[in-house]
Amino acid sequence: MKNFLVTVAAALLAGAALAQMPDVKIENHQGDVINTSSLVNGKPTILSFWSTTCKPCLMELNTINDQLMDWLDEADFQVVAVSIDDTRSAAKAKALASGNGWSDFIVLYDKNQDFKRAMNVNMVPHVFVLDGEGKIVYNHTGYTPGSEAELLEVIKGLQ
Repeated sequence: MKNFLVTVAAALLAGAALAQMPDVKIENHQGDVINTSSLVNGKPTILSFWSTTCKPCLMELNTINDQLMDWLDEADFQVVAVSIDDTRSAAKAKALASGNGWSDFIVLYDKNQDFKRAMNVNMVPHVFVLDGEGKIVYNHTGYTPGSEAELLEVIKGLQ
């Protein structure tokens, strides 16, 4: 019985590591509707779910933004920031993304939270690292200063 449980646990962990980013329609910063599958372009991706009311989300994304140019010297990847704010707060989310200078990010707006549900995000910040084929290779929730360095290490491991 113990061997069976170990085998099942190993299979579940392996399956989680091979999970694929779902294909969901979502709005980009210009207001166009895109499919999330279009984000898979052969480059690793940092995929961060955030909201305007989440201070740790903003701290993490601003820290990534501050370090992004240095990180891109070490690895080739993209950052996708997904606001989970609803339609009423979308304008505030767009203004916040622009005001924080996230111009090197791909910023998306999940107004109906379809992408959030498809990715099984229950709280923010929730960050995923995807390989160039869209497979989820790492994820974490919450933010403490310095934890963003893990993201770069995972990305560099995919190069």
